[in-house]
Amino acid sequence: MPPTTPPTTMTQDELKALVGRAALAYVEPGQIVGVGTGSTVNCFIDALATMRDRIAGAVSSSEASTQRLRAHGIPVFDANDVDELAVYIDGADEIDPRGYMIKGGGAALTREKIVAAMARRFVCIADQSKWVQTLGRFPLPVEVIPMAARRLIRQFAALGGEARLRLRDGAPLVTDNGQHILDVHGLRIDDPLAFESMVNDWPGVVTVGVFAHQRAHVCLLGTPEGVRTIAFDGSAA
Repeated sequence: MPPTTPPTTMTQDELKALVGRAALAYVEPGQIVGVGTGSTVNCFIDALATMRDRIAGAVSSSEASTQRLRAHGIPVFDANDVDELAVYIDGADEIDPRGYMIKGGGAALTREKIVAAMARRFVCIADQSKWVQTLGRFPLPVEVIPMAARRLIRQFAALGGEARLRLRDGAPLVTDNGQHILDVHGLRIDDPLAFESMVNDWPGVVTVGVFAHQRAHVCLLGTPEGVRTIAFDGSAA
């Protein structure tokens, strides 16, 4: 396993690279690896390239990650051609002490949740800025069918949240699945399991970015003191 003791001062990007390398310890030789999306995962993909000849390939959660994996010569499999994954490695916008997360800042939350559900173990890689006691400081991404957006904005308002349509270059962002994203500000999510189940039942919601039913099993948290390994059975190292 690569060394995980950093210099005294590290930038956020350096911490992301540190946890990306540390995640290689969870990759089983000969297996297909589940790979998430985002800047921290990009660091993991770059590290994974150093052992590409020792893995069978990857299942990717986004077109962007697929392109990066293939650029490194790592085969990418369709999720429908794979029965199960030993491990899924992905970042988070927030993660709490129970392993519950908010994800979707990169607009890949639906495919991320699908790949996470295929894996026996979810390893979250994050820098310490993502660690929170209660979810909700980061605006909650929700992938929605466009015709339902206005009604869903009203439903979130009834919960005290302000939902805004995510834009790119002045137009609604379109996900890899052809849908739109609402970012919900002002929520405090005290019961992530119940909240995820409730919002997923709203007509027009494709996926809510609370990952509680697909929570992390382990978090590799980049800190100035090194990589802190947190297993969500209550143990930490």
